[in-house]
Amino acid sequence: VQLQASGGGLAQAGGSLGLSCTASGTIAIPAYMGWYRQAPGKQRELVATITSGGNTNYADSVKGRFAISRDNTKRTMYLQMNSLKPEDTAVYYCNAWVLGGNYWGQGTQVTVSS
Repeated sequence: VQLQASGGGLAQAGGSLGLSCTASGTIAIPAYMGWYRQAPGKQRELVATITSGGNTNYADSVKGRFAISRDNTKRTMYLQMNSLKPEDTAVYYCNAWVLGGNYWGQGTQVTVSS
């Protein structure tokens, strides 16, 4: 199973960016998908998760600003990031549980300027 993340880039504070992550190499629908992020000098932290049934969970720091969604038919997960803050700057990683295995995508950089 491979996870391919795309999106991210540079935004000003208050702006918006979107991320997507597609699972390939499997016909199974990931039971659980999530976004994590790691800022320089900090540990990787959970941003948001979503189950195959659409149940979501968010870190307190992004509640009300970020929205996670997924399209099971495309095995793709999305993260819409609004009202971005400089502290959202990090490398964002997608994660998925598929048939009992845990997989990570390559990171994608999100940089928010003040």
